[in-house]
Order: sequence, then structure tokens, then C-alpha cells
Amino acid sequence: MACALVLAAVCRAQRRGWWDPSACPVQLNGKTAIVTGANTGIGKFIALDFACRGARVILACRSETRGTEALKEIRQRSGNQNVHLRIIDTSSLESVRRFADQILEEEKELHILVNNAGASGLPKGITADGLEVSFATNHIGPFLLTKLLLDLLKKSAPARIVNVSSANHRRGKVDFSHFRGENLTYMMDTVYNHTKLHNVIWTNELAHRLQGTGVTANSVHPGVVMTEVMRHYNCIFRSLFNIVGIFFFKSAKEGAVSTIYCAVAEETEGITGKYFDSDCSLVLPAPETQDQAIKTKEFEYCERLTAKL
Repeated sequence: MACALVLAAVCRAQRRGWWDPSACPVQLNGKTAIVTGANTGIGKFIALDFACRGARVILACRSETRGTEALKEIRQRSGNQNVHLRIIDTSSLESVRRFADQILEEEKELHILVNNAGASGLPKGITADGLEVSFATNHIGPFLLTKLLLDLLKKSAPARIVNVSSANHRRGKVDFSHFRGENLTYMMDTVYNHTKLHNVIWTNELAHRLQGTGVTANSVHPGVVMTEVMRHYNCIFRSLFNIVGIFFFKSAKEGAVSTIYCAVAEETEGITGKYFDSDCSLVLPAPETQDQAIKTKEFEYCERLTAKL
């Protein structure tokens, strides 16, 4: 009962003061947006919103089959045929580079980049690039993608980068050996929390380095959302999550709101290096994200990891 009451309170708090995307008059005709992980959950609703506003939308998905299904649905629901599917696996640096090369060849402009793709509970493993699989998927892949598309974003300014993090970043720890799979404890969402902390640190430093370019970078917490982010957990845990979620958690559509707010709202124009909570309010993230020494090391370390040999 106590847990239920806490969850109910969290749920109510998440819904207080919401910004309503349907009341936002901003149109995106002539704008191009990329949304990673756009075939399902939060990503699909973000992409649908952009498409309804008239944007050219690139669905950046790992699965061609599921991406094609999302493509058809978004085109049908939005009435916008200028929605396209491109394949990317953020856990693979080769895949990220291949995707970026295709975008740079095909697109003349890029106004919105949403790094939404991510997963919790991934099994222990090291990628072909020598990276811990969760860090590769949730952090290093998005870092490299953004790095490769930065010139296009600058050329298209004003432009916005939105990195989907989590309030769980506050439970994360900064240990750069984690990137290679060292000194990690695989318990529940511990590794996920670490990656989400690094998301915010990187975003803050990126915003600092982009000052004066017309490109903003912010991170967001979508809320406690019913999505497939938990798909790698065992069936018992997933079932409990889904049962509780029916009563207390946000839907994927609701979870997309804070990201859409950062990406399109007039109120967020020019705001950069900030962290937005699930109710679209500005809040202070974990102290580590404000430490300049950590932010500098974060950026430089990720640069080395993604440098093409």
C-alpha cells in the first residue's frame, strides 16, 4: 500500500504544470528533424508530433521491419509523406558513421536532433569497438552521431539538440573505466543510471562549446513511462512493471511531451545547457554535471573513444 501511495504521488507530480503540445502553434514546415529510436514508444510520438507540424522527419531506427511499420503509421496519422526511415544501431560506431554519412549526403539542412534511443537492463557485454554495450548504446553512439552532424546543425542554425536522459541519472556514478566494462555492477538499472548521468554531463559541456553557433543542447527527463525500455529484463520483472504502470505511469505519448517542449516550444528558444524535468520545468541536475573538470574530461574521453583510427 505504501509503495502504491508513493507511486500515485509521483504520478500526480509528473502531471502538474504540463505543457500541452496540441496548444503549441509552432509549425516546422521547411525544417528537418532526426529522431533516434523512433519506431516505438516515446520516439515514435516525438516523430509523429514533428510530422504533424510539417517537418521533414528522419526516423533513425535499428530495426528495418519495425521502422517501416512506424513509418507507415506516422505518414498515415500525420498526413505528411515527407517522413523517411534510415537505419542505425547506436551500439555500433560503424553503423553510426554509416548513418551519418548517408544523412550528410542526402540532407542539406538539419534543425532538430533528438537522441532518444536507449535501453535499460542490457546484458553484460563488450561491443566490437571494445565498449561496454550499455555505454555504447545509450551514450557513446549518440555522442558520435551528434559529433558527426554538428557542422550540418551549425549550418542550419538556429538548431536544437535534445538528449533524452532520466531522473535516474542522480543515482549514477562517474567512473570512466565503466566505458570499457570495468568495475561495473550489473544489478537492476545501475549501468543504465551511469549512462544517463554521462548523458547530462556531455550535454552540458556540448552546450558550452556551442555557445555563439545558434545551436542549443539540452537534456530531458521524460518521466516514469510505459515503454519498451525495460524489454531486456526478465518476464517477471517486466510483468510487474507493466501492471503497476497501467495505474501509475505515463503513456509513451505523455512521456514525449518534455522532449517536444525542448525541441519546438517558443519558450525554450535560445535556452541551452539545461536539464528539463518531466513536467517541462527547469531543474538542477546532479552536482557532477556542473563540475567543469568532469565535463571537460567527459568530452575529451568520448572524443578519444570515437576517433576514427
